[in-house]
Amino acid sequence: MKTAAVFFADGFEDIEALSPVDYLRRAGVEVYTVGVKGTPFNDTMIVTSSHNVPMIMDMSLDTYMKKFGDSIPDCVVCPGGGKGAINLSECTTLLNHLEKAWDAGRLVAAICAAPAVVLGKTKIPAGKKWTCYPDMEGESKPEYLSGYSNKVFVTDGNLVTSRGPGAAEEFAMELVRILAGDVMYKKVHDSSQQR
Repeated sequence: MKTAAVFFADGFEDIEALSPVDYLRRAGVEVYTVGVKGTPFNDTMIVTSSHNVPMIMDMSLDTYMKKFGDSIPDCVVCPGGGKGAINLSECTTLLNHLEKAWDAGRLVAAICAAPAVVLGKTKIPAGKKWTCYPDMEGESKPEYLSGYSNKVFVTDGNLVTSRGPGAAEEFAMELVRILAGDVMYKKVHDSSQQR
């Protein structure tokens, strides 16, 4: 079974974070919601979205690191939301983990502000095509700007990036296609289109 971790911090954008969780779970991927910055709650935490929706995570980042150690899921996902992306970007443990995932050939995905604000602090965008929320590209390292595209959605090898909430479904479905294959992609897509 394929695995994915979605990293949440206070100020995350609801649809950008929950679409990958929802669609990947529908596709049979084991998804962990991981709280990076929020309110401690038992072995996990409560993280509050940009629209003031509190969510209980499956685990905190500390618990995640203790549980999985050096094992890395097949996919790591950073949602956007201006404040949420900043909160993720301030966590050195997360940034190091994302780089380890990249070095291990795992799928790294980010949407909205996160490609520039979070991944832009790592080596991941080097030599890659990528996109982010309009006018946020300057938040990345200057040497990454040559790879920036104003497309809504970009996949370049193991890097998947998208501009914002309006592309959240397409972003999530691309992760389904890569992790679960074309047959499951069609099944999840078709079931979401039925009324």
